Amino acid sequence: MSLSYESSGVNYDQLDAFKRACQRAARTTAPLLAKHGYAEPASTRGESCYLMEAADHYLAHVEEGLGTKNLVADAVYAQTGKNFYREISIDTVATIVNDLITCGALPISVAMHAAVGESAWFTDEARMQALVDGWAAGCRKAGAVWGGGETPTLRGIVNANAIVLAGSAVGKIQPKSQRITGEVRDGDAIIFLASTGVQTNGLSLCRLIAEKLPLGYQTPIGHGDARTYGEALLAASAIYVDFVGRCQADGLKLNYVSHVTGHGWRKLMRLDEPFVYEITEPRAAPALFKFLMEAGPITLREAYATFNMGIGFAAYVAPELASAVVAAAQTCGHEAWVAGNVKKVGDKKAVVIPSLGLEYDGSTLQVR
Repeated sequence: MSLSYESSGVNYDQLDAFKRACQRAARTTAPLLAKHGYAEPASTRGESCYLMEAADHYLAHVEEGLGTKNLVADAVYAQTGKNFYREISIDTVATIVNDLITCGALPISVAMHAAVGESAWFTDEARMQALVDGWAAGCRKAGAVWGGGETPTLRGIVNANAIVLAGSAVGKIQPKSQRITGEVRDGDAIIFLASTGVQTNGLSLCRLIAEKLPLGYQTPIGHGDARTYGEALLAASAIYVDFVGRCQADGLKLNYVSHVTGHGWRKLMRLDEPFVYEITEPRAAPALFKFLMEAGPITLREAYATFNMGIGFAAYVAPELASAVVAAAQTCGHEAWVAGNVKKVGDKKAVVIPSLGLEYDGSTLQVR
């Protein structure tokens, strides 16, 4: 029997219903911004980043968490002594700042939230120092100061041998013309930027698969990749701040961008307006994802609906800018290519991947 993300205890329908309820209640607090000289811009609710508008700039705010990837790091550390907490820390910064830049904001400050069940967690000096070093490295890569944090001990809520990693970031858009607003048009090119692996999503399902394998995280993934399953899962996430900053510096307008995380490739249709996002050049899935589909087993449809499948970030641009935007990404060290295009087909909203025989309609993504 094939596995799904829901079989690992994650049901997006339930999570998204809560998110929509939060958005409805949160909107009622927007008038409180006025006394601070800010207002809530239209359409910021439901996006990956919250914006506050002033006369000459926007402030941006994001709160994000790592999820359960640190449990993979814990298992590999216990089994092999290999310490991946530097990578785990970079992952956490990445998932925060990659959401922040989706509106065009560049991060100014990133704060850490590290909750443990027992303060003794921090007595493993090698693990603790790797966590600290990784957070600082992630902030440097994002061009942001490490502004502070919180380290609560939550006995009875967090397991004694575990840590919950999360954080927040503040950013700024100035001039205001650099805001990414979702001005997508029929015929726009879709640019893909490669991921480094699973990055920070789908780990509950990845952990469920590990439990089924005789060698667990020490299983070779094959397909021309010499890494073990654990090593491949724990590759540090890419940070795409440099790409957005480069496009802004070069005057390359990004009509919309999407951080491809939870919901897999369905996230490509996050924009509220209905479009068909046709992916004509998906490229072969990296070895790790081929392994996941085989080991689960996981159907092709479920895989692309859950994992990033090798794509960490997508940008929607006017076709005449496509080659320059790809070049900007490559200058920053990201593998990038023109993967497809946007089509206006009445009120249809879907992600279509013809070569794989996959189509996800708008009803499969309800984040607003």
